[in-house]
Amino acid sequence: MNDNQDKNKLTPKGAPKPSYQIWVILSLLVFLISMFYLNKNNAVIEISEKQFEKMALSHDVDHVVFVRNQDYVEVTLKKEALQNAKYKTELENRSAWFSENGPHYKFKVYSAERFSEKIDELNKKLGEDDAIEVKIEDRSDFTTIFFNWGFLLLLLFGFWWMMRRMTGGGGPGGQIFNIGKSRAALFDANSKVKVTFKDVAGLDEAKEEVKEIVDFLKEPSKFTKLGGKIPKGALLVGPPGTGKTLLAKAVAGEAGVPFFTLSGSDFVEMFVGVGAARVRDLFKQAKEKAPCIVFIDEIDAIGRSRGRGQIPGSNDERENTLNSLLVEMDGFATDSGVIILAATNRPDVLDPALLRPGRFDRQITIDKPDIRGREEIFKVHLKPIKLAPDVDPKKLAAQTPGFAGAEIANVCNEAALIAAR
Repeated sequence: MNDNQDKNKLTPKGAPKPSYQIWVILSLLVFLISMFYLNKNNAVIEISEKQFEKMALSHDVDHVVFVRNQDYVEVTLKKEALQNAKYKTELENRSAWFSENGPHYKFKVYSAERFSEKIDELNKKLGEDDAIEVKIEDRSDFTTIFFNWGFLLLLLFGFWWMMRRMTGGGGPGGQIFNIGKSRAALFDANSKVKVTFKDVAGLDEAKEEVKEIVDFLKEPSKFTKLGGKIPKGALLVGPPGTGKTLLAKAVAGEAGVPFFTLSGSDFVEMFVGVGAARVRDLFKQAKEKAPCIVFIDEIDAIGRSRGRGQIPGSNDERENTLNSLLVEMDGFATDSGVIILAATNRPDVLDPALLRPGRFDRQITIDKPDIRGREEIFKVHLKPIKLAPDVDPKKLAAQTPGFAGAEIANVCNEAALIAAR
């Protein structure tokens, strides 16, 4: 039976995708606040020092604020002066943030000493009763802080987001800080895995061999009380499309234990040390979920014999990953409740250290089905298809010698598509 059967049932419950709405809202708030301060700052009308002198000599100025660290002076008019049509019209028309409390005008100061002398001269002319009050302040320029630090923070956030996207986005291990995390998909009680041996057709001999693994997980004491050791792993060997992955899922479904599944290529990345880190993280998760099954599909992607096709003196990341896998398989006890299942269609290229007893204790051959097996597979794949009365799965099985489960599934699907044309 093909590995893709009942694929929709086997998809684990996906984690919610990360939402960037909060970042959009925060960015909008920062933008609005900055625009508020910018507009408020620009709302004060800029004048020349000569115009200020004229206002002061007209007895219209109430007080001034000398912003020492920014070299400008804010001018606030008297409330009586604001009733003057000249000021009122100018301020209301040119400033959207007009307030009677001021400031109403500002002008640039190039010398603090000269400004102090100018105020003294004006106060002498105005007299003690109309003397202009001078306040001195130091202020932080919000716009300067925002554009200096805001740009830096925006640059750092952009770099972080880009690295996150480059390393796989919001999926498991997708973040830059989680690159060494395992990418294994977990099927457990929450994932509603319903695959059992009844869903696996045409593999009677292989099912009999793996049923013992189910017993190991359900009743380990049955074997250990006589001094026996539970096998650490089993290697499923057979041509492509014969149902190795589906059989492994059926073992987990029958035993009712969590099931970790991933491909051998999921371990290896362009970054040195990532594969070994993912192996360690996978086994750490498995021990926490024990009893459970870890299934590595296409294990030949990382399990090839070491030294084959390697440049002398070079450091092969795949070999580092394999070494870590061998160490981890030796590192957990037989009573840990973790069983490793792996699948390959090229057992001849695997490293001998991986195949020795104590790691993969058993090799289960899953060959292409015989005529009886093909008949059972046809019955499974023909169920959802509308058939003519004279369609006989037994005859179809006789006409398809050497077909694997995936090929039979494809034949049934193509027949349905042709009939629909």
